[in-house]
Amino acid sequence: MRIWSMILLLCAGNTFSPGQDIADRVERIRNSPLNVAHVDSLRKLGFQLRETDSSLSKQLLKESLSKSIQIDDPNSITNAYRVLGVWYSDFDELDSAYYYYKLALKTATGNNNRYLMGGTEFNLGNIKYWKGEYDSCLYYFLRAAKIFEDPGLLNDKTVDEKALDMRKSDLYGNLSTVFNTLKNTDKAHEYVEKAIAISKKYKSESGADAYAYYMTLKADISSDEESLRILLEVLPQLEKGGLDKGIVRNTYHNISSDYFNLGRIDSAALFAQKSMKLAEQLNMRMHLSGSHWLLARIAVHEKRHAEAERHVKAAGAFFENTEDPEELCNYYSLLSTLRYAQGRYREAYDYNKQYHRINDSLVRSAVVRESFEREARYQTTEKEATIRLQQARLKQTNTLNYILAGAAAALLAIASLGYRNYRHRQKLQQAKIDELETEKQLAATEAILKGEEQERTRLAKDLHDGLGGMLSGIKYSFQNMKENLILTPENAQAFERSLDMLDSSIREMRRVAHNMMPEMLVKYGLNVALKEFCNEIDRSSAIRTTYQSIGMEDTVLEQTKAVAVYRIVQELVNNAIKHAAAAHVLVQVHASEPDNLLAVTVEDDGKGFDTGLLHRAEGIGWSNIRNRVDFLKGKIDVHSGPDNGTSVLMEVTLP
Repeated sequence: MRIWSMILLLCAGNTFSPGQDIADRVERIRNSPLNVAHVDSLRKLGFQLRETDSSLSKQLLKESLSKSIQIDDPNSITNAYRVLGVWYSDFDELDSAYYYYKLALKTATGNNNRYLMGGTEFNLGNIKYWKGEYDSCLYYFLRAAKIFEDPGLLNDKTVDEKALDMRKSDLYGNLSTVFNTLKNTDKAHEYVEKAIAISKKYKSESGADAYAYYMTLKADISSDEESLRILLEVLPQLEKGGLDKGIVRNTYHNISSDYFNLGRIDSAALFAQKSMKLAEQLNMRMHLSGSHWLLARIAVHEKRHAEAERHVKAAGAFFENTEDPEELCNYYSLLSTLRYAQGRYREAYDYNKQYHRINDSLVRSAVVRESFEREARYQTTEKEATIRLQQARLKQTNTLNYILAGAAAALLAIASLGYRNYRHRQKLQQAKIDELETEKQLAATEAILKGEEQERTRLAKDLHDGLGGMLSGIKYSFQNMKENLILTPENAQAFERSLDMLDSSIREMRRVAHNMMPEMLVKYGLNVALKEFCNEIDRSSAIRTTYQSIGMEDTVLEQTKAVAVYRIVQELVNNAIKHAAAAHVLVQVHASEPDNLLAVTVEDDGKGFDTGLLHRAEGIGWSNIRNRVDFLKGKIDVHSGPDNGTSVLMEVTLP
């Protein structure tokens, strides 16, 4: 279970020393002249006291707000609203936090302070993430990115370049977390690497804490072994650094989870206790509940069910009222496992249903697709701006040429030359516009195809890991029942048939999961996956299938492109089986390094068809093939005729 606080790191400036006399410090600030420095000092001290004296912290932040309004300084008012939002979000009062962030955005917008506008959009995105509203979260984060990435922002003398860089790295880290939640690991890796690159720039100064924090985010999208290696490497820096203690607690939590997943239960228990100890110091429900969840999971594994029950009850008040669907998924999964271990199978089944209901809504295809589309729109913003600029220039060119044509009526030769020049430039402009439009359409197609493959992968994992595990558990229970029952020969024979049917169901479920996302393709690449696919078809006796490859041994395709080629071949072979009445299918793949070309041929000896019908085809099969070929920027030719079989040739440029 991964829990990241995702708070914009605002604690630059005065650091807090526990040995200081807080009452004297507050008195000194209150006795100072009422000005911007006065309210800034109140706000910073209030922020620093969040973890040690939450009541005084809130009092000082409220006082900072009222005095900022009294001196009527817009930037101080905006910052006061924002830090109050941070306080309420720390203590899980998300509606109040959202209210203050919206006030901060309103005042920053009214004052046209774009730096504070970007920071507040960032904070609003955090609230939407915690509420599980990922589309709104991306909306706010990408608006913040647009502001922070504007080079003109540094023209404001109040904006420090290093501070801006660190804000951008915080934002990229949070974007990585959102895309990781939406199972878009490619984008998650892209953004976390951006955050790490910025923190490395300042690592020798004050960026070491930030670098360590972003490495924990990278660990979150890595395998258990790699994650554990990263977290143990950066843990000393986190423990001695100036970061929020909640981040250190989360790191203990995640180290414990990695140890647990790797089967090292003693180490998992050690870091779970560290997590609980720090959570008790912080006294925040979110951290305490997360630590109870860890300890309950370990107790279930070690069959200490009474202890697990105590931890689950301690965590229940938070989890049952949280708005974060990912937290609820983890909670119901744990309850299902515990109830099954206790022999309370009906309750285990009900909690498992709750888990799948929320998990399905968490990564519902519409949400995932919207995240891809929103990212695609963000990435193509510059292209759209270029298109508008080109169109505006084209319009200006038209107007200018009409004026020149009228003024130069007496100079026919010059006017003719100018007109020819205008037409030439107009064609160039239009060609650029067409090229940009094509790139935009390809980006949208790529986003949709990636969304489809992400959904296929998720469903395959759910079938294999969820339903497969439950069916195997049922089979195990039936086998135990058989040993303890006395059956007549007829009933024993019926019982064995039922077990055989259950075995067949498990094999069929695994075959479906394999077809949705072939493990061979992910592990061994396109050549091995296509060979295995053709062999499987041949073994099934559906149709005689032959696979030939030339030059594919050393050819490596990027996974997204490999999946697209695999799906095209899969669709063409399935068409031959369903429609061609063929006896034999040949699949041939040829990679030519000198020509930088990948050629794929699928031929059958079936009844053939009129290729003119493809232009009027209403099915989605051919449409899917065309979309994938366009995505690969390739070309496809179909040769067929009645009783002459069918031959399909596709050519794709190698990277």
